[in-house]
Amino acid sequence: MTERALPTPRFDTFYRYDDLTKLLFAYVEAMPTLAAVQSMGKSYEGRDIWVVTLTNVATGAADDKPAFWADGNIHAAELTASTAVLYFLNELLTKYGRDADITRLLDTRTVYLCPRLNPDGAELALADRPRHIRSSTRRYPYDEEPVEGLTAEDIDGDGRVLFMRVPDPHGTWKKCAQDPRLMVAREPGEYAGEYYRLMPEGLITHYDGLHVNLNRDVEGLDLNRNFPSGWRQEHEQTGAGDYPTSEPEVKAMVDFIVGHPNIGAAISYHTHSGVILRPMGTESDDDMIPEDLWSIKRFSEIGAKTTGYPAISIWHDFKYHPKDVISGTQDWVYEHLGALFWVVEIWAPNKEAGITDYKWVDWYREHPVEDDLKLIKWSDEHCGGQAHVAWKPFQHPQLGPVEIGGWDKMNYWRNPPPHLREREAARFPKWMTTIALSLPKLELLR
Repeated sequence: MTERALPTPRFDTFYRYDDLTKLLFAYVEAMPTLAAVQSMGKSYEGRDIWVVTLTNVATGAADDKPAFWADGNIHAAELTASTAVLYFLNELLTKYGRDADITRLLDTRTVYLCPRLNPDGAELALADRPRHIRSSTRRYPYDEEPVEGLTAEDIDGDGRVLFMRVPDPHGTWKKCAQDPRLMVAREPGEYAGEYYRLMPEGLITHYDGLHVNLNRDVEGLDLNRNFPSGWRQEHEQTGAGDYPTSEPEVKAMVDFIVGHPNIGAAISYHTHSGVILRPMGTESDDDMIPEDLWSIKRFSEIGAKTTGYPAISIWHDFKYHPKDVISGTQDWVYEHLGALFWVVEIWAPNKEAGITDYKWVDWYREHPVEDDLKLIKWSDEHCGGQAHVAWKPFQHPQLGPVEIGGWDKMNYWRNPPPHLREREAARFPKWMTTIALSLPKLELLR
C-alpha cells in the first residue's frame, strides 16, 4: 500500500466547518485504501454532514464487516466532542500497520466516524461574535422575535459570552468574602450589604427599567430529543421538534445507521461532566434485558478503567431533575436497534480543580463556596486567569454601567482549555478499539 503524507491536525483548536471539511478530505486523499468520506445528509442551513468510513478495502467491503459508529457535536457548543472523534480518526490512520490492535481492527471491522453531527450550531458557537444555543439554528417552536427580555450574546466584541453584574440593593448575589471576584448567593433574610443582579452577557429588548427576564433561545431545538425512541411532544419534552426525525441532522444519522445494519456498537460524544453514561435513559436497570445489562456493564467497566472516567447509569445517576425522564435521545441506537451504546460526557472542570466529593448534575445545583475557591485558584494557576475572567466596566445600552466577567463557560466549562483538549480526547481510542474488536464477525470455514 502506497502512503502519502497524512495531515497534521491540531487538537488544541476547534475547526470551523470549511477547515474541518478540508481536513477530512486530506485524510482520505492520503489513505484512500483505508478511508472514504461521504455526506450522509444536509443540515438545516445546507451544510454536508460528513461521515468517514474506515476499513481496509483489500480485506473486504465496509458493509460486509462488523462496524462501530462514533459521532460528536450534536450540541452546538460541545465542540470537544468533535475533537474526540477526530482524534480517533487520526489514531487509526497514523497507527495502522504499526499497532497490532488497530491494524486488526481496520482489517476485520469497519469504523464510521461523524465528527460533527450539527455543523450549523457549531458554526454559530465558533463565530467571531458567538452565540451558544443548544443545537440547531432553526427557529423553534416559534418564528417570532422576543417581545421583551434578555438574549445572551457577546456584546463587548471579545469573542466570549460571559456574565454581567449590576449593583442592586434587591439583588440576590454578593461578592465572596474570601475572593471578591467570585459571586455567591445572598443568604435568606440577609440585608444591609452590597448586592448585585447577575445575568448572562447580552442585550435587552423593551427594558422597563426594573425587570430583566432571560429569554429562551429562539432556536429552541435540542436535536438529542428528536430521535424516535420514546419521542414526546414539546409540552412534555422541551426541544423535541415537530415529530421524530423532523430535523435533517437527526434524520441523516437515523437513516445512515438503519441503512448499515452491520453497526453493532456506538458512542456519542458530548460535554461535560467527565463520565461515561450507559443505557437506559428511560428505564431502570431492573427493567432492562439482563443479558444486555451485563454486557453493557462489562464494557462500561473496561471504559472506566481505560479512560479514567467513571461509568454510570443515565436513569439512576444522571437525571437533570429527579422527576424528569429524558426521552427521544441517541439511546435510540440501543433501544430500537439493540446495538451497544454509550454517551460520553467529556471534561469535568470541578474534578480538574481538585474537587472530588461531588455527584455529577447535583453539584451544579448546589455546592459549597470552598469549591468555587478551588476553581478560581485553578483558573489562576493553570488557565492564566482566563477560566474566570476579571470583571471590567462596560456601558450597557439598556442597563447603563455594568461589569462584564466571570466564568467563561464555553472555553473552560463546556470544553477544556486548549492545552487540555488533546489529553481528554486521548482517553478514548483504546476503549473504542476494544469495543469494535469485540463485535462478532461471521466467518465461513471451508
